[in-house]
Amino acid sequence: MTQPYTGGCACGAIRYSTPHAPVFQNHCQCRDCQRRSGAGHGAWLTFPARAEMAITGEATEWEVAADSGNVKIHAFCPVCGTPVYLRFAAMPELIAVPAGSLDEPGRFAPQALTYSVRGLAWDAIDPALQAFERMPPGPG
Repeated sequence: MTQPYTGGCACGAIRYSTPHAPVFQNHCQCRDCQRRSGAGHGAWLTFPARAEMAITGEATEWEVAADSGNVKIHAFCPVCGTPVYLRFAAMPELIAVPAGSLDEPGRFAPQALTYSVRGLAWDAIDPALQAFERMPPGPG
């Protein structure tokens, strides 16, 4: 068993913990991630067994249709505004957290770049990462 992944929002009102290792870690350059991050991409760790992720505090959620057409449910802290997790309507067993929300963000080890077709010239991503123009089969 791996060391639990823990994290939360900037003010501490929302915390999460999961005993599971991520099933996918990626940088994403879709327009939604660009808008949410205020930068050129988002950085995500996707975990299995959403039901086994302990979340304390009350997040505010909102939905958006992804570039794929699938609905994503974003959650953020209503106190400080920090994004804390992302759920997928088409894959309810999964949950993703932003890499920057981890207590140990150095544990983020991106495996791929998704939605490279939306990449911006000023947002350089490690060229050694496998890049997908859209989302590969799996999470998202």
